[in-house]
Formats: sequence, C-alpha cells, structure tokens
Amino acid sequence: MASFLASVDQRTQLAGHNRLELLLFRLQGEQRFGINVFKIREVIACPALTQIPQAHPAMCGIAHLRGRTVPIVDLAQSIGYAPSPRDGRGYVIVTEYNRSVQGFLVGGVDRIINLGWQQIKPPPKGTGKDSYLTAVTEFENELIEVIDVEKILKDITGASETVSEGVIDATLKAQGHHILVVDDSAVARNQVKRVLDQIGVECTLARDGEEAWRILTNWLEEGKDLKAFLTMIVSDIEMPQMDGYTLTTKLREHPQLKDLYVLLHSSLSGVFNQAMVEKVGADRFLAKFAPDELAKAIQERLIKQAA
Repeated sequence: MASFLASVDQRTQLAGHNRLELLLFRLQGEQRFGINVFKIREVIACPALTQIPQAHPAMCGIAHLRGRTVPIVDLAQSIGYAPSPRDGRGYVIVTEYNRSVQGFLVGGVDRIINLGWQQIKPPPKGTGKDSYLTAVTEFENELIEVIDVEKILKDITGASETVSEGVIDATLKAQGHHILVVDDSAVARNQVKRVLDQIGVECTLARDGEEAWRILTNWLEEGKDLKAFLTMIVSDIEMPQMDGYTLTTKLREHPQLKDLYVLLHSSLSGVFNQAMVEKVGADRFLAKFAPDELAKAIQERLIKQAA
C-alpha cells in the first residue's frame, strides 16, 4: 500500500474536472470511511512508536519516517470510538494537511475509488455541529463516511486562530466590504470568519461550490452590482457537489462573474496547486491555515479594491 503518490501525475488529471479519488479504510468495525488520495503520502504497516508524555489521549506517539518525525493519531479514538489496540497492528495513513505531515492509525485499508464530487453529499441533517463528518457518499450500497480531518487536527493541536498583534492595519477601512467564504468544513468556515471579524469585514458563508454558485446567481437576479459589492471569494478546493476548481472555472465563463477575485484556500499544498490556480483562472492560492497570512492576503485585496 506504500507510495500512493508514485502515480501523482495521473491523479492530478482529476482536478479541475470535479472528480476525486478516495482511499477507503476501516477503523474497528465493518463501517468504511474515506479520505482524499491526493492528501496521502503513503500507507504503511504501523511502525514502532515513541510515546509522548502528557500528549492528547488520541495521540499514539511519534514515528521516524524517511528522516522526519511524524505524529501518529489514533483516528478511531479522535472521533469518539474506543482506542485502537496499541500493539503494532493496523496501518498508518501518512497525510499532508494544513502545512503539516501526520499519520492516522486505522484498522485496515480497503481500496481506492474514483468519484465525481457531485456524488459526495453533505452529512445528513441532525448530525450536529460537533460531528466529525464532513461528507458522505454511497459505494456498493453502503454509506461511506468522509471525516472532517481539519476538525480533528484542530481539537488535538489547538492551533491559534487569532491574527497576531500588528498584522491588522488599523487605518484600513474595512466597512462596506463583503467576502463570500466557501468551505465544506464548519471548522474551516469559522476560522476564516474569525479572521474577517478581526479585520472588520462582513461575510456570507457557503458550504460548497454549488451553494456558493446559487448565492452568487441569486445576488445577480436581485440586481446587485457584484463587482462593487463583493470584494473577493475565499474558497476551499475539496467540497461536495462542486469543488473550488470547478466553481472558479464557472465564474470565469460567466460574463457578469468572470472578474470576481478568487482566493483558493486549501489544506492541499504543493507546487501542483499553483499550477491549478493558473489553469482555472483563480487569482491566488493560500495553504490553510495561517491566520496572519490570510489576514495579509485579504488586506492586500481590500487596499487594491479601494484604489
């Protein structure tokens, strides 16, 4: 199962076509879960782990992989299941999220499936704001649950969501600006909103590209001058129904929306994203989640629009 990214060139062809590949895996029972293959560096048998004193209960320890120290998280325990056996059994899915590399201990891996983002649905209503589900899909007459990894990492690491002192320009006139924030993760939406609140910019939140598209076209029907009303769109890339690449492509093809400023804000990282930004016509890419960098990017746009 090692070295999934050996065929990365083939997989990147899915991007921009509203498609993705999911690695299916199991935790402790028969229920299968999914994670985007493009965020996976490799899948390995559970390596030897070194314990960390006073670590988060779901932190299994650290492993030394390919010359670097990687924290290993018990994925089952992190979403409320019983802790996984810490006896060397299982597999570790090594991933890159939000500028960091971490491994997730799982019970077993199943297969890779190729899907359209339109086949990925938001979690059922009633799952609650504390749910670790970010999406669901159906495969072989079974419901596949896609876990909100950003929520897990936030709960475990407790990363700062506050803009550092001195980053926000107090002389900047933020009043009257409006930003559309698009992200399927409630955690990620609220992180961006907190930055905007600190700057003093109003925003509208959308859960995926399809909802964002409906909001934008409704604003047009209401007669809003979007070039004047909307300062920018801050959009995730991976989202159910319609991904950020597809949303950006649709915007660039629409005569009244083609000039809107789009910042793609994703936990996917690497040179590949900059190439896709250029391919779909987005204005900028920023890897999640660095509140200072996001605040600077937004303020730069505010200054440019005001000028």
